[in-house]
Amino acid sequence: MTEPVIFVVDDDDAARESVCAFIEAIGYKATAFPSGEEFLAKLSPDTFGCLVTDYKMPGMDALDIQEHLVESGVSLPIIVVSGYADVPTAVRLMKRGALTLLEKPYQDQELAEAIAEALAKERKQRSSDQERQVVVDRYNTLTDDEPPIMRMLIGGVPNKAIASRLNLGLRTVERRRQRILQKMAVQSVPELAIVITAFGLNEQEEEPEAKEKLEI
Repeated sequence: MTEPVIFVVDDDDAARESVCAFIEAIGYKATAFPSGEEFLAKLSPDTFGCLVTDYKMPGMDALDIQEHLVESGVSLPIIVVSGYADVPTAVRLMKRGALTLLEKPYQDQELAEAIAEALAKERKQRSSDQERQVVVDRYNTLTDDEPPIMRMLIGGVPNKAIASRLNLGLRTVERRRQRILQKMAVQSVPELAIVITAFGLNEQEEEPEAKEKLEI
């Protein structure tokens, strides 16, 4: 995983420089922007890090930035700093996905802990996304006639009943069952059920006419 970048957005030059200096002093790379508009214009969707932003600024405020990130599908953790914090503001920020709200004046240690928490959350999310992509790639190797059998298997339907429902020979069902386990890289139907359920790949109609390719 690449080196994390801590983005700092604040229209106050002195405050922005102070926060960047502290971030770099504790060992992180800091990149500063005087406005939300400039930050969003330069942001890459696959950037690893977090955002430290002032709440109230000319133009886009923290809520506007947050909304844009959500709409763009960017899951960058957000730490909001504000001298105007109140309960309704905090609630709105948290509901929209902000990690924490630091009220000015805050202690350096509070910011350091918030950044560490944000990066840990981002690492965990990226790891989960990578694991899901592996499972999705495996699922997409299934032929159109295999997902219906897979769903019946994890639903506890015996091979003979599957053969009867799909008007197939028992040996055909057994061969397809084995291929499904091999393609999904699992040793048993219970293990298959755990993997499929954990990543939400069983949330489809029971017997679709054709298997749709899954993407994330």
